[in-house]
Amino acid sequence: MSQKTKPYPGTQSVLRAVALLKCFDVEHPQWSLSDLSRELGLNKTTVFRLLSALESESLLSRNERGESYVLGPEILAMAGFALRNIDLRAAARSDLEQLAESTGETTSLEIVSGNEMLIIDEIVGGHLVSGIRSLGTRWPLHGTSTGLSVLAVWPRMKRESYLNQDLESITAHTITEEQVLNDLLDRFADEGYAVSDEMLEPGLVAIGAPLFDYNGHADAAISIYGPKHRLHENRILTVSSQVRNAANNISKKLGYRP
Repeated sequence: MSQKTKPYPGTQSVLRAVALLKCFDVEHPQWSLSDLSRELGLNKTTVFRLLSALESESLLSRNERGESYVLGPEILAMAGFALRNIDLRAAARSDLEQLAESTGETTSLEIVSGNEMLIIDEIVGGHLVSGIRSLGTRWPLHGTSTGLSVLAVWPRMKRESYLNQDLESITAHTITEEQVLNDLLDRFADEGYAVSDEMLEPGLVAIGAPLFDYNGHADAAISIYGPKHRLHENRILTVSSQVRNAANNISKKLGYRP
């Protein structure tokens, strides 16, 4: 191995610790030692040493029975610090709050992460049943109102690059046919907002609008979402303008000038 590609001493342990932390997600909020060992392909002794080190720094904790590990308080503190330093989140917060208050529905701020939308902020609506999704959740672009809204305004080649994949059918209402989806995205581009009508989850309707930065790039969006019996066709016509206006206001804060 050449000097250029040889890792620095100690980096293997760091990379293993990072890989271990990345095992914790929405679908796997806790892990046992044995399961982590199988997932990472490492022996139990090595994994136990990593777990002990991370636990000593409060990056991991044990569950109440002490049988499994969960993310610790220091991770939450670091995540909170990172989120507070995202300018986009700060710029969008007040508009998200106003949108949630005026509509009574839950609002979200999401960014493009690979081929998915990642929720980085969320304001819970006033209704008891609000269709809440969690911070850090990821969803395919073509299944979300936010993802559809950014796909709608992306340059044609960038859009086609995404649509030319084998798209997942998340529900019976998810559109995966390229031409049908292209036509829908063209319409969303003209209207300035996108609607996901049970494309992500049965009974859930979401309305999203893209956010533009100072360069005119759209890699983020906001949305409101709730049950279909509240976000029915007639109400969508009213609420969509509120979502679009909030997105325009946030884009201006980000330096966007049409």
